[in-house]
Formats: sequence, structure tokens, C-alpha cells
Amino acid sequence: MDLGLRDKIVLVTGGSKGIGLACAAAFLSEGAKVAIVSRSADNIARAKLELGNVLGLVADLADPLQAAHIVETVERDLGAIDVLVNSAGAAKRTPPDDLTPDVWHAAMSAKYFTYIYVIDPMIKLMARRNAGVIVNVIGNGGKVASPVHLPGGSANAALMLATAGLATAYAPRGVRVVGVNPGLTETSRVAEGFAVDARLSGISVEETSARALAKIPIGRMAEPKEIADVVVFLASARASYVSGVNIAMDGVANAVI
Repeated sequence: MDLGLRDKIVLVTGGSKGIGLACAAAFLSEGAKVAIVSRSADNIARAKLELGNVLGLVADLADPLQAAHIVETVERDLGAIDVLVNSAGAAKRTPPDDLTPDVWHAAMSAKYFTYIYVIDPMIKLMARRNAGVIVNVIGNGGKVASPVHLPGGSANAALMLATAGLATAYAPRGVRVVGVNPGLTETSRVAEGFAVDARLSGISVEETSARALAKIPIGRMAEPKEIADVVVFLASARASYVSGVNIAMDGVANAVI
């Protein structure tokens, strides 16, 4: 299926690893021009070796000035951004008794504001041009509370609301905003989460993984490419009437509406 993304300008935050990296690769395969962002210059260098012809940028998106500068740089070097994919940032898992106001604040900075600080300048530029798509890769932890992921889950829930609200506000101005909520996915981030859960539960990582997989009716975790395939479709004109929704991709682990 030709998704009509050839020569579109795409910015992928968190594009050096995991789902973000898979998204960057998927857009490149459709002929798009892609920029990726990471806090780590080493991760950008590795991603560029894997991806090839991408614009790699280093920034801490928890800083609104750096986030705005990234948007300006991509628009200057590649052209007007057609698609923004947010996949940067993750909150640390913390047992409830270890939570402090600083932990809650750090979670919002790591997950919520790394998205919002890029969305804010980007959506206004798109609205002036009466065109654009924003896809937020969020996470189903915003719908199903986990005792060791409360701050991060709260950030995810806030992003879901922001996705729906911004989509409503900017639909008359030609901008679509969509959320994708992966469940367990084969990434280093999920592996790190298993390690934390195992330590807190006093069991092995293998047992933690087995217990998690047993709760997924499909019987396995998602591959990053599977998430990326949906993101690319949502970013295309084939999904031109899809906006303001948060789509679960958790293998039916949580059968909720």
C-alpha cells in the first residue's frame, strides 16, 4: 500500500532506540525525509549507522528552549515538518513507599513535558499551514494503574487527555493528533522495567517476564516494528479521518473500552 509519505518531512523524538527507531526506519522505507532526536550523541551515532540518511540531533527535550530549537533546526535544514512522532522519555519505576514529590515531578518532566515542549511550537506552525499530523507514542500504563509505575502512568494519562484535547482544538485548522498506547514491547526500556519488577518482587527476571507474558492473550510482546507500522499508517492520508483517539496496542492484555 502506498501511504503517500514520499518526501514528507518527519521528526521523530526518541528516534535513536526502540519504538522511535523503528518508526524512523518505517518512514524512511516510505520515502520520507526523517530527523531523529535523542539526549545521547552516542545513541544518535549508532542510529544513523543503522538508518542511513537521517538528520540526527541531540537535545534534552525536558528543556522547552532546546525543544523549540529542535523544531526550528529541522524546519531550517529539511523543510516544513509534516509529521511529528513523539516517542521520547520514560519515567522510572518506583515502589509506592519510595515516592516523593520530586519523583512525581521527575516523571512528568521525563514523559509529559518532553512531548508537550515539542508539540507546543509544532502544532502552532502546523495550524498556520493548515496541515500536519502529530502521533504520540504514549503507553497503556496511563489506563491501567501499576503500583510501581504511578508517576509514569499519570504522565501517560495526562498525555492521552492532551492528545484528545489538542485534536479537538486544532481539527478546524487542519491538524490531526493521535495517540498510540503500546503494551509490553521488545525494547530495552521494557527489559529494564522487568529488572526493577523482579528486584521488588524477589524473583528472577525470567519469572517476571513469564508472568507478564501469561497475561497477554496474544501470547507474546509486540515487536517495535509492529507499533511503527501503525504509527506510519496514522500519519498518512489513508488515516485522514482519524484524530483525537488513543489506540491501545497491548495484545488484549487489558480488555477495556
